[in-house]
Amino acid sequence: MADLGRRVRAAARQVALASAEGKNAALHAMAACIRTRADAILAANAEDLADARAKGPSGAFIDRLILNPERLDAIADAVESIAALPDPVGRVLARFERPNGLQIERVATPLGVIGVIFESRPNVTADAGALCLKAGNAAILRAGSESFRSSLAIAEAMGEGLEQAGLPADAIRLVPTRDRAAVGAMLSGLDGNLDVIVPRGGKSLVARVQEEARVPVFAHLEGLNHVYVHGGADLEMAKEIVLNAKMRRTGVCGSAETLLVDQACAETHLKPLISVLLDAGCAVRGDEAVQMADSRVAPATDEDWRTEYLDAIISARIVDSLDVALAHIETYGSHHTDSIVTNDAAAAERFLAEVDSAIVLHNASTQFADGGEFGFGAEIGIATGRMHARGPVGVEQLTSFKYRIRGSGQTRP
Repeated sequence: MADLGRRVRAAARQVALASAEGKNAALHAMAACIRTRADAILAANAEDLADARAKGPSGAFIDRLILNPERLDAIADAVESIAALPDPVGRVLARFERPNGLQIERVATPLGVIGVIFESRPNVTADAGALCLKAGNAAILRAGSESFRSSLAIAEAMGEGLEQAGLPADAIRLVPTRDRAAVGAMLSGLDGNLDVIVPRGGKSLVARVQEEARVPVFAHLEGLNHVYVHGGADLEMAKEIVLNAKMRRTGVCGSAETLLVDQACAETHLKPLISVLLDAGCAVRGDEAVQMADSRVAPATDEDWRTEYLDAIISARIVDSLDVALAHIETYGSHHTDSIVTNDAAAAERFLAEVDSAIVLHNASTQFADGGEFGFGAEIGIATGRMHARGPVGVEQLTSFKYRIRGSGQTRP
């Protein structure tokens, strides 16, 4: 692992200096190699699947792991789509002149070496590697043991594409072992050769990374997301947003987990909102007022307000005012994504200003918590920390900056 860190750090210096055209050529070559090596990648995936099925995991787990020609072609397409994004490196973020004549620019630069630790989805190998490369970074990828063979085969194809384009294959490397000690080595920073870690997986993985990492982490632990239906909400709009926020995809981090309904509109809005969820197959756990609105509602406990269900379940309660809604979100939320539905502009602006989440929406579904929906093209994850990257982490967020100063002989008195 120490040797891997040194080799990838050396490759990162070359990638950081690569032109936009050179990086794009590498991305296209990587996509072509994924297609060329399709038989080998699918054979490796078949071995992973056989081992996984022997252990009896859930159908959802197998679905995340499985590759077929269509999925593999989509992976290659995604790599090519990243080449089409604007190059984030070298952007002038600010430019100003000091009274002494110094010309100062703040310019976007690569982060360096990014470690990505993920679980069962082999497509993350290509997505993460391509995003890091586009932003001028090198990547060390650690796949879950279940997807090890598939991910290694994809990473080898990407390395071949890098070499064909004149960039070092070490710029994207998969950790070549299933040994769990490799994760600990990455969390320690690989002797200073790892600059950032991005965990992609379940709560236990993210919690371990956040607790043990000695380098910065881009991640979110939970998506305890709220939709607050304010007293000034249009009922039909609220029904559509609430249903989409919860039920479009229940297992994604942008799924709504709690519905807050203002007392001011409860008489007209509560029962229709609860009914549309129940009729769509969503279980509702509510406070006493919500239970009275529909006999199918189960009682909510305090633990429900703290639960990320990632399932067709939502907790619901009545709140007396915007202030109470804000307090509930601050108490129980995870600073991921929260939405207000209202036609009251002043209430909306207060919500947008006072909710301290990475993504705050007005009259829109929480399911827009996605880098693709932001126009980023792709994302390596969503971060809820307050330093550097926050929200969807795309190619722009995978850069830092430096100051370039041009003078004409100035010295400091």
